[in-house]
Amino acid sequence: MKVVYFTIAFLASSAVSAYDPSPLQDFCVAINDTKNGVFVNGKFCKDPKLVKADDFFKHVEPGNTSNPLGSKVTPVTVNELFGLNTLGISLARIDFAPKGLNPPHTHPRATEILIVLEGTLYVGFVTSNQADGSNRLFTKVLNKGDVFVFPIGLIHFQLNVGYGNAVAIAGLSSQNPGVITIANALFKATPPISSEVLTKAFQVDKNIIDYLQKQSWYDNN
Repeated sequence: MKVVYFTIAFLASSAVSAYDPSPLQDFCVAINDTKNGVFVNGKFCKDPKLVKADDFFKHVEPGNTSNPLGSKVTPVTVNELFGLNTLGISLARIDFAPKGLNPPHTHPRATEILIVLEGTLYVGFVTSNQADGSNRLFTKVLNKGDVFVFPIGLIHFQLNVGYGNAVAIAGLSSQNPGVITIANALFKATPPISSEVLTKAFQVDKNIIDYLQKQSWYDNN
């Protein structure tokens, strides 16, 4: 029985350590100058005596949605706001033109919680493979003030189904959540994924895969 308790405790602690660790100090403002910093949690830390209020501040403008997807994601991660270093959170502003789409994607290191500030969005996520071989789809139409959660690592999307522009803010449980846009990853990888792999995976003719790999897959991030 003791072995079972130890195993459970070990697995639980391993799961916790897989996410952003809790900070060991009040803050650790990231710095690009490696000659004058201490390496902690993926970024070098600025000398606390040199930290200023602007290290924790950023202004975010509306994104330009004049692109093939009709959407623009403006991230505020540790790469854009150094004061987020070691704090385990970030956010993104998502702007949508009418019928604009934030295409199916995942965040490998973060759960996402999204609130609609303006417009109407059709959102959803797909579960991982279930025991019966299925993948469940959860969807909801969100209006201004509505909130929806996308669990960590699962494929999800947002589509503007209103007649006007839409705006949403996404909170993410990592300072560096990462983004994998599914279509881009499969058909725009460098070097390209073998067409033999993709034709077998999608059960389609090679001409279809060749066509998809020649497309200009837009990145709205």
